[in-house]
Amino acid sequence: MADLLVVSDAGLYCPAGDFWIDPWRSVPRAVITHAHADHARSGCDRYLCAAPGKLVMRSRLGGTVPIDTLRYGESTTFNGVTVSLHPAGHVLGSAQVRVEHGGQVWVVSGDYKTAPDPTCAPFEPVRCDVFITESTFGLPIYRWPAPETIAAEIDAWWRANQAEGKTSVLLAYALGKAQRLAAMVDPSIGPIHGHGAVMKLVRAYRDSGVRLPPIDEVPARAKRVGQGRALVIAPPSVAGSGWLRVFGEVAVAQASGWMTVRGIRRRRGFGTGFVLSDHADFPGLVSAVEATGARRVLVTHGSSESFARFLRGRGLEADVLATRFTGEQPDRDDAGDPSDDTLGADGEHETEESVPDDGAAVDSALRGEQP
Repeated sequence: MADLLVVSDAGLYCPAGDFWIDPWRSVPRAVITHAHADHARSGCDRYLCAAPGKLVMRSRLGGTVPIDTLRYGESTTFNGVTVSLHPAGHVLGSAQVRVEHGGQVWVVSGDYKTAPDPTCAPFEPVRCDVFITESTFGLPIYRWPAPETIAAEIDAWWRANQAEGKTSVLLAYALGKAQRLAAMVDPSIGPIHGHGAVMKLVRAYRDSGVRLPPIDEVPARAKRVGQGRALVIAPPSVAGSGWLRVFGEVAVAQASGWMTVRGIRRRRGFGTGFVLSDHADFPGLVSAVEATGARRVLVTHGSSESFARFLRGRGLEADVLATRFTGEQPDRDDAGDPSDDTLGADGEHETEESVPDDGAAVDSALRGEQP
């Protein structure tokens, strides 16, 4: 029996339905798992996404390109192929794509997390024959603390900085993690400000019905903001840039799953890092795969070979599926001028979390050394 989905020059393709999932080139019809730029690229003739993510998609794609939507669990058909979208828990509107045809059921996870997040629908496992999963953090060293623990750590850091007259600058990806952080922290501590790229997505979230605390945009030509009391949420590209001068004395930290590895945190120059990711940790990946009931698993970006080998050891048919998805990048600066509030499409370097190139740090962690 032929595979229901194949990798083409343009991306993951369904020949029977004549559509692509998260294509990396322009195609006539694109089914999109979520709005991060390595999954939702501009230039396609028509898009399909989950209804909760339509405004985020529009803010990313701009223009008037047709964006069709499905409610979670609702289905449609393309040339007799049934397609439905199911919550992935990654960011607002993120979805797993279920594809059924000829007695086969395939599910494409996109990016996902199993931890709770007040800004998006939680991950829901979908039973299938073949599961295509990401593996950004597919190594056993990656095990996330409870979100409420991280929230308490951030609040304590913010208060400590206030006591020293420092503005707290928290670096996080503009789409998804920035809004999640804003919803997690205690707004009674002080004012919250957002970089222009963050605020663009804050508006899309609010217009989509997500409740967030008051957040003030940092004016493009501000001369003094924060006054040593504020929390500023900004994309990672602003680290070390002149944009930070408007806040006076600052304390800078980053929120990322890569903060698990001390060597990466040290190389980035952060004395403080908070372990928070919008991707599943290793136990989350394992539990998600098990919950699908799939006997065949195809593993994409991240620690794909290691995770596929682990799954084979558990009796599954598991292989690496080569794609161009990148995930979260811990060691690259964002595209664009960090002093410019327009900063690309979403204040990112056009990707999200992926395997670090700091191999020595990861290798030492795997040997059991302190990360």
